[in-house]
Amino acid sequence: MSGTTVTHRTAAAAERTGTARDAAVAPNRAARQLGLKRSEFDLAVHLGRIRTVPDDTGGGRRVPRTEIDRIRAANGFPEGLRADVRTVGTTEGAALMDVTRARFTRLARLGLLVPVKFYVNRYRAVVWLYLAEELRRFAADERNAALLKGRTAEALRTQLGEGLDLRPRNWRGRHLGFLLRQSADDPWARAAAVASLLDAAEVSDVVTDPYERSRLRRSRPAPAAHGSPGSPAAQLAEEIVTAADQDEIDWLRSDLADAVEAARRQSPAPPPGPARRAGPARPRGRAG
Repeated sequence: MSGTTVTHRTAAAAERTGTARDAAVAPNRAARQLGLKRSEFDLAVHLGRIRTVPDDTGGGRRVPRTEIDRIRAANGFPEGLRADVRTVGTTEGAALMDVTRARFTRLARLGLLVPVKFYVNRYRAVVWLYLAEELRRFAADERNAALLKGRTAEALRTQLGEGLDLRPRNWRGRHLGFLLRQSADDPWARAAAVASLLDAAEVSDVVTDPYERSRLRRSRPAPAAHGSPGSPAAQLAEEIVTAADQDEIDWLRSDLADAVEAARRQSPAPPPGPARRAGPARPRGRAG
């Protein structure tokens, strides 16, 4: 094969790759074009408001230009998009719903208000954030009137008194939905998304093949940073990310087993490297 032919094919491949990349833009650029802060953009992706696609070169995910055009052409842009991703904490959320902070917290602990994000503040306290639009809809629904005014039902007070707090579990469920949407085309990434909410010992118990566990580790979604690794903030965040209730653990274990079985059928996990034959090492140097 001539050098000219090789050069032509290399140039053609590069042109195809460049064309594919030109059809989509990096997250930071997409956020600017949509008038969003990067945190707002990430949340919009999380909620499925903005569609992303894998980068063919392995550089993360990108936003198709057609998706940006679609969003910019929507009625009410950009105010409507910003309103969709506006988050509030307990104080602002309570004011928005016209309830006390204490009642707002009770509703959230009971699982009636589902957080969309969290962070650990400098006092090592977890701060939960909620979608403002969801809180408005909850407060406007007449079926919830009794929950917003008057005395909390005795059965609910009993649950709260026993320490019920569904905020971490509800956040995990919401987060898992996001991870599964992002990994729709990769069965091992879907399995890794489920595994990311389980303790490592639970994963090892369900997935006994070491090659499959290695494949899960490689496909594991990158966790959000909450303080430096090993810090109290990072440890607290890890507790929130990891399933704690036995029924939740059982449910995730079952889902993980099903997801790994589906991935195994579609793309068996190969050994991480070439197999090596057991036996004594051959001596080096000339035979004497």
